[in-house]
Amino acid sequence: MFRSLTLYNYRAWFFGALISNIGAWMQSTALAWIVLTVLTENDAGAVGINMALQFGPQLLLVPISGLIADKFDRRKILLMTQTSLGLLAVALAAITVTGVVELWMVQIFAFAFGVTQAIDAPARQAFVSQLVGRKFLPNAVALNSASFHGARLIGPAVAGVSIAIVGPGWVFALNALTFAAMIIALLAMRTDELEPSPRGAKGFGDIVQGLKYVRRRDDILIVMLMAVLLGTFGLNFQIFISTMTLEFDADAEVFGVLSSAMAVGSVTGALLSARSERPKYSVIIGGIGLFAVGIAAAAWA
Repeated sequence: MFRSLTLYNYRAWFFGALISNIGAWMQSTALAWIVLTVLTENDAGAVGINMALQFGPQLLLVPISGLIADKFDRRKILLMTQTSLGLLAVALAAITVTGVVELWMVQIFAFAFGVTQAIDAPARQAFVSQLVGRKFLPNAVALNSASFHGARLIGPAVAGVSIAIVGPGWVFALNALTFAAMIIALLAMRTDELEPSPRGAKGFGDIVQGLKYVRRRDDILIVMLMAVLLGTFGLNFQIFISTMTLEFDADAEVFGVLSSAMAVGSVTGALLSARSERPKYSVIIGGIGLFAVGIAAAAWA
């Protein structure tokens, strides 16, 4: 299950990413809560706009950011994006702790985070293959998912307690500190052990070629369609969990616990996937079915 961790570079990456992801989930939880309860009067629409500003750039810029990840050194790209995200978190913490924060400021920060993450995400995902090579890639991808959802298990719960004790501004400050873990991990890597990555990308013509390639691959189109449907109608956790918390007359601590509870199944599924040499359709279809049941239960509640 943990065979990729036998590789030094992947170990450094895994633990650096785990700490960084915990901070990211802490910030995400605090950001939703401050928009919903501090900067507005329980306006779920404002939370939705904030999410759109964070994730919209990733949708619109993905062809360009994918080209950047193919054309340049991914490790150096990640060093720049992680540093930028850390500095943005410091600035967000500063305006929140000093009490000058307003909704429009948070929206600007959300957009800045979104643009930076749009460049970071393709480089981060493609970099895994350089860390482990083809042999360990399925296992490494599954462990990455376990790390991401393990952070989701810890981060929101810690954020909920921290918001109640010290306020959301200090949660943003803690997130800024966690970026140091990823930066240290990237700097500590043995570059001579990294798998070489192809440098075939030359310009925007490569984007057109990529779109043509995807159009010819029905299997990739199906996966993308699944991701669009699930992402659009199902993965709106920040909105429906935060508003459910208010419906139940609960506080930030409960919001954090509810957000963390969702990660239990995700971590379990990721670890089960890590045990397999290759993905299984039965697991994918079963997981989607259970997801639908869970969402229906949340709606009934």
